[in-house]
Amino acid sequence: MSGCWRDFVDGNSSDNSLRTHQRQVLAHHLVMTLYGHWPPNDLRGSGSSELRDPKFEVLGEIYQGRKPKHLQPTKVELRAFHREVGKILKHRVIWIDHATRQVVAEAIERVVRGNKYTCYACAICSNHMHLVIRRHRDDWRTMWTHLTNAVRKGLGEFDDVRLDHPVFSERPYAVYLYSPQDIRGRIEYVMENPEKEGLPRQDFEFVMAYDGWPFAKKKP
Repeated sequence: MSGCWRDFVDGNSSDNSLRTHQRQVLAHHLVMTLYGHWPPNDLRGSGSSELRDPKFEVLGEIYQGRKPKHLQPTKVELRAFHREVGKILKHRVIWIDHATRQVVAEAIERVVRGNKYTCYACAICSNHMHLVIRRHRDDWRTMWTHLTNAVRKGLGEFDDVRLDHPVFSERPYAVYLYSPQDIRGRIEYVMENPEKEGLPRQDFEFVMAYDGWPFAKKKP
């Protein structure tokens, strides 16, 4: 995930414009993490800068940003860490399996088509989702909210998730993409994500092939 956190923003950011650091944003990489799977002081690093809930202090210090490869925890360390996380969570952790993945995909498709978003990539993994979406009249927070609300509703109808049960992490995460190169690189990263979990490559009808917009030559 090299470079993924360079322009990583979360719910603390107040910038909703299409320009950041004097560069025009062409697309967004939206990351939707299910509740309990990536605490603010996760061993892998996180996009958080502070702890909102003091109960997480026992897990250690925050490492803001993705830790470099040589500092990443082993699978054994990560499993042990998340066992400790589970002990202090108020609600059960939700996972996505084959059946619920279809529910999630249908919810995302309704939002993408209903709001006329242009989606270049989508990955629905076991505990998080990735989308690459072209800039839109809706800012990235609005898109993230529409998507997570739809998925929450779909999972609630399928899995009897209580209304007071959080489905997603509190912080919305997004990465600004400034160039066709950024977009292509993030599309590749997103498309490869399921395979890292041993899942088959995913294809969705609502995902469009990236044509180099906005610099592609327009066809008559």
